[in-house]
Amino acid sequence: MVVKSREDLLAATGARRIVVRGDIGGLPALTLAPGQRLAGEGRVLAFAPGVDGIRLTRDNEVSGLRIEVEPGRRAIHNDTGVDDLGTLRLAGVTAVGQVRIVAEDRVRRGHVEVDGLDVVAADTRDAAARPALLGVGVLPGAFTLWNRQDDPAALLTAELRGVRAGTTGAPVRGSGVFVFGAGPDGGRVEVGALVTGPVFTDGGIPEGTADTISGGVFVGYGVHAREVLAAGPVTTYGVNDMVLDNWGEVDRWTAEAPLTSYGRSGVGMVNFGSITALRIQSPIETHGVGARGFNVYRLDGFTGPTVGEAEFDRITTYGDAAIGIQIGQPVGRITIHNGIKTAGGAGDSLVRGAIVRLSAHALSVQPGGRVGAVEVGGELATSGDEVAAVDVHGEVAGMRVAGGIRSAGVAADAVFVGGGTLVLRDTEVRAADGTAVRVTGGGGAELRNVHASGGRGDVVVAAVRR
Repeated sequence: MVVKSREDLLAATGARRIVVRGDIGGLPALTLAPGQRLAGEGRVLAFAPGVDGIRLTRDNEVSGLRIEVEPGRRAIHNDTGVDDLGTLRLAGVTAVGQVRIVAEDRVRRGHVEVDGLDVVAADTRDAAARPALLGVGVLPGAFTLWNRQDDPAALLTAELRGVRAGTTGAPVRGSGVFVFGAGPDGGRVEVGALVTGPVFTDGGIPEGTADTISGGVFVGYGVHAREVLAAGPVTTYGVNDMVLDNWGEVDRWTAEAPLTSYGRSGVGMVNFGSITALRIQSPIETHGVGARGFNVYRLDGFTGPTVGEAEFDRITTYGDAAIGIQIGQPVGRITIHNGIKTAGGAGDSLVRGAIVRLSAHALSVQPGGRVGAVEVGGELATSGDEVAAVDVHGEVAGMRVAGGIRSAGVAADAVFVGGGTLVLRDTEVRAADGTAVRVTGGGGAELRNVHASGGRGDVVVAAVRR
């Protein structure tokens, strides 16, 4: 059935397929009947103030339309009073307002397909429901797929391709792309592919907040994804706005375009879950205080590799406390083709729900952290005063830095091993006004074909008091 007016559309409730041939405004909330499809040719459906847009029920498709509601409302959402969503498909859709598919109330299963979705504007800052870990809640996304059921037998499956959010000058407010389950013992989401285009977000989180974060692309707990691909740039602007964040299980995560953050504690890539293979093929760049480049968090009671192998182009951070790479869990292999540079000194950053003091090391391995191998094609370099380029309190089983390790700040060691262990080979180590290699706290460093030169000493091993 072809519709060209508000009256036509409201009268088409019994049509199996509705084709929109004209822009229509002032609409009330609409519900598609099971099996109903709504298509357009780039036409606009604009809804009245104070109402949501299109509610999907079961086996629905929306394609080729621009859906407009107020940014804080839902442009497209689903009926939670059905047991099975069937297959819900969005193709070539542009939305002003949130797109939100949630399994709660009666919904126990369903499959979601997206083939081109551009959420131009959305605002999720007022959302009361937020998944949390270690007391930190996450703002939902401009696009949200969330299984909130407590029952682990409740399952959503998805193929999500071409998901975009925000623009350079107008980021969405809240998270960008958000896929979550209900946790390790609750409802699950199985994703074959999540492919994103350009994503621009600003969570609008107040300065000093320690219990709220957002993310450009966020894969949450209860999710297993075979492939995540950031095919377009991901940029975040606000406080605690992570660029990429993983709390779930991902087989392969690739970023083909730059990852950039401008806000305080806006980490380039965070991992609280597990990733078999991580490939960041474009630069990570952060500008805010405490905005680390890549962070593998320590999880109490968890043993085993959290990242099998991680590969980076280059990482650059400009703020105080903005560590290039921080490792708190076992990781297999890390490769950085073009090195890490940090410009900052010491400062405050959000870590596991608390504001803590950090220094902007290029590489930091914390107690409990272990890296099987580190290969760096460029250099590991810091310029902050009293900031070691490499800071090891865990274990690095083998490291080679082709471009050398360099600290340029006042009283800054190049390599500091404090109670941990490091095997370093075929590397030049230079400290302009510090010790090239300092070992203390009962730590150990094995140096193979290493040239060390420091303004305050080449290699210093501090005695352990007993």
